[in-house]
Amino acid sequence: MALNLLYSNDRKTEYPPSWYAATAHHMDPWSALAADIRADVCIVGGGYTGLSAALHLAEAGFDVALLEAHRVGFGASGRNGGQLGSAQRMDQEDLEKLVGDADAAKLWDLAEDAKDLVKSLISKHRIECNLKPGIAVLGLSDAERSDLHDHAAHLSSRYGYDQIEPLSTEQGHILCPSPAYKGGYLDMGAAHLHPLNYALGLARAAVEAGVRLFEGTEVLGIEEGSKVSIRTTNGRVTADHVILACNGYLGDLNRKVAARVMPINNFIAATEPLGDGANKVLTRNVAVADTKFVVNYFRLSADNRLLFGGGESYGYRFPADIAAKVRKPMAEIFPHLRDARIDYAWGGTLAITMRRMPYLARIAPNILSASGYSGHGVGTATHAGQLMAMAIQGQTNGFDTMARVPALPFPGGPALRNPLLVLAMTWYALRDRLGV
Repeated sequence: MALNLLYSNDRKTEYPPSWYAATAHHMDPWSALAADIRADVCIVGGGYTGLSAALHLAEAGFDVALLEAHRVGFGASGRNGGQLGSAQRMDQEDLEKLVGDADAAKLWDLAEDAKDLVKSLISKHRIECNLKPGIAVLGLSDAERSDLHDHAAHLSSRYGYDQIEPLSTEQGHILCPSPAYKGGYLDMGAAHLHPLNYALGLARAAVEAGVRLFEGTEVLGIEEGSKVSIRTTNGRVTADHVILACNGYLGDLNRKVAARVMPINNFIAATEPLGDGANKVLTRNVAVADTKFVVNYFRLSADNRLLFGGGESYGYRFPADIAAKVRKPMAEIFPHLRDARIDYAWGGTLAITMRRMPYLARIAPNILSASGYSGHGVGTATHAGQLMAMAIQGQTNGFDTMARVPALPFPGGPALRNPLLVLAMTWYALRDRLGV
């Protein structure tokens, strides 16, 4: 990778200038690792995956050291759309074809476990992150509305899921008064939250459970063996087990993972507070995602701003004017906001896989990795951390089910991911524009 994504778009150990960072329950920074230490488990990465793994392992009695190059929740965990979605990122119908009905059913159950886990952690640890129920998925054509209705019916009939209701075009417009949408469904079992405050709450809980947390500590290399040595700028960690929880910021730490997990950028803007005009965006406090491949997703903030995510990315550098990048798709969905003031605009690096399913793998006998959440990470990443913590304790069923999903490497491996990303995003953006 030509760029080190840890530093190519951000200042070291500083959160991006997002609405989330402006409204977060911040904590004082933890110090960097400055000596050689020993731990039962070393976790690389302080997002949802790493924090969840650390918390669950510490609660089980393990001595855990967590290394974060910037600040906890610095990456996608503190910048995303805040949507806690149902199911896996790949539709259940497609999973049934890919892995068979039995494993598809297990994957459905694991996805429900993921939502329940997030809600229970928020409750147990009293994390103030404005958790609210409801995500609507809306289509941009009659055919897409029909497909969404069929999907909702499938989840109801095959899996007994009763938290989802179809929305006609009229019902969709009552919920979201955008002329672009033609209906879809509303999932009240899904939810939305303040993603950075959720990450910070997990960090507080992990530290209270005994996790040793080091910020400003970039991992430079990992030496495999019966004891793993993790090298940083000013110290080493020797550990019995290692968890890689780096997602889009893995860099060159492991080539097997890097071949199957591609970093991409996404962008979000927060408008000025809309006041009574918020009802022209959403009439209920739910989040929305649409059916575009280059997906638009949005919701209202606690102070009635529109938080709108969208915009295409053709490389790893953030654009000079992120607000303009997001304003274009926002104005397509809400023409009346074409000239609305944008108070915050930020980018973030997430990671995708070829099939949009997370890549969980045992890359050495005592090294586990989970990443590639493909925009579905609030629940899936939190759950992946728990599954890896359980696997280290010898309970591998959930981890093994996720790891069995066939994971294709990107053609050409890491060296060709960036040009392939440009081609793929250009093609799918064109499909979106043509309505194909």
